[in-house]
Amino acid sequence: MSTATPATRFLDSAGVSYEIFEYEYGGGEGPIGLHAAASIGWPPERVLKTLMVELDGKPACAVIPSNASLSMKKLAKALGGKSAQMMEPAKAERLTGFHTGGISPFGQKRRVPIVIDASGVPAHGQVVINGGKRGMMVVLLVDAAISALGATAAEVCAEAK
Repeated sequence: MSTATPATRFLDSAGVSYEIFEYEYGGGEGPIGLHAAASIGWPPERVLKTLMVELDGKPACAVIPSNASLSMKKLAKALGGKSAQMMEPAKAERLTGFHTGGISPFGQKRRVPIVIDASGVPAHGQVVINGGKRGMMVVLLVDAAISALGATAAEVCAEAK
């Protein structure tokens, strides 16, 4: 399986050090991020999922732990907007150039505002984020991801009920 994707090319050009984990993608086997975490043996709070949203009608991206839910209110506040909603999968695919289940915040066709959840991940800790295709993840330092993406770090997850 080739590991060259727009996401890995983005990371390479940004000089970000990363490691690749590949696993058997199981679309339809429950939440993708949780399946990925179990497949590669990482705790779900360190395996981050990429969610495409619309913030005041414009595209944005949220990267949060795979075992968490996104708070649209907190996301809108973090990015200086009024309201946010999930983007339709087909629109997310067209915008990013990636297929659902393989959307990465790195190397998207169009740069959009990105927020990475700051709760629960140590500032210098390693995280796992999609590498730009189904069944491929990259392991990197969270601060390197934030820096390379020019992302905002903020608490954007909903409180557990």
